[in-house]
Parts: sequence; C-alpha cells; structure tokens
Amino acid sequence: MQVTATALPEVLLIEPKVFGDARGFFMESWNEARFNAALGREVHFVQDNHSRSSRGVLRGLHYQLDPHPQGKLVRCVSGAVFDVAVDMRRSSPNFGRWVGFELTADNQRQLWIPPGFAHGFVVVSETADFLYKTSGRYAPECEGAVRWDDASIGIEWPLEGITPQLSAKDLTAPPLADARTFD
Repeated sequence: MQVTATALPEVLLIEPKVFGDARGFFMESWNEARFNAALGREVHFVQDNHSRSSRGVLRGLHYQLDPHPQGKLVRCVSGAVFDVAVDMRRSSPNFGRWVGFELTADNQRQLWIPPGFAHGFVVVSETADFLYKTSGRYAPECEGAVRWDDASIGIEWPLEGITPQLSAKDLTAPPLADARTFD
C-alpha cells in the first residue's frame, strides 16, 4: 500500500495495491501490521460502520471528544464521495483547516482520520456505499459536530448541481467558533 501524508500531516491518504485482470480485481483492504507500521503507532479498530446514501446526501462534520475520541479509516465501496477532514485541535497550528479527497469504488482510496479531526462527506454519484473502521465505540455524550458550510473553515464542497441533504443534527451544528473542540 502507498501511504501519503496530506496537507494535514496526521490525515493519511492510503492507496492499496490492486491486482486486476479480466476476471476483476483483488486487494488487501486492511492489514493491521502494515497500517500500524505506516502510522508509526498501534491503532486497534473496535467497530465497523456502513452507510448507503443517495446523491447530495452530506454527512458531517462529526467527531468524538475525550474521553472517547475516535479515529476513522474510511473508504467508498460503491459510487463516489467527496470526503473531508477538519483539524479540531485548538492547540494545533492547523486548527480549522481542512483537506478533501474524492474516494470512489474505482480508485480504491482510503482516508485515515485520526482522533482530533472532524469528518464528513457528500455523495457525488447516484448512490454510494461507505465503510468506516473506528478506533473507538460510539459514545453519544462525547459527540461533537461543526457546521458543514462554516465560512471560517471554507470547505470547497463539489456541489455544482447538487442540493445538499442534511440530517436535523447537521442542520443545527454550531460554527467552529462555538463548537466543542479538542485542547
């Protein structure tokens, strides 16, 4: 697998080796030893999540605060999404900055979003199936959210011809200035 640091160095773009021929393809989508070697530390995943969404569904920006933070390894297994991570650590020189990548069933890319970062995505295909491996269990008392369209973050969502469909939680998420954050 090829691992590339992004403009937010803790957020990693992972491109697995894909072996294809006339029959289709084979790839190793997860290998704990290789993943931990790439990170330079051990991460244990405790939960897998799967979402299916239609074009224009925008999920996020979500995170979990201490004492139950979550890291996420995400990938799109059908369709296409634009996936985003935002640094939510006030002490970071990158606080409030974002990175975004297209993750598709065709490009097989994965994104590692460590604890301390918010995560969200918008579906840019007709439908998309999205998988998450999380390093912590869901803890509603630690849940955090920040507004997806906060001008102070300035995410450049690819929304041409798309009207975002949001959950009630995401419609009422606070701006970064008012959001609960990491120290």
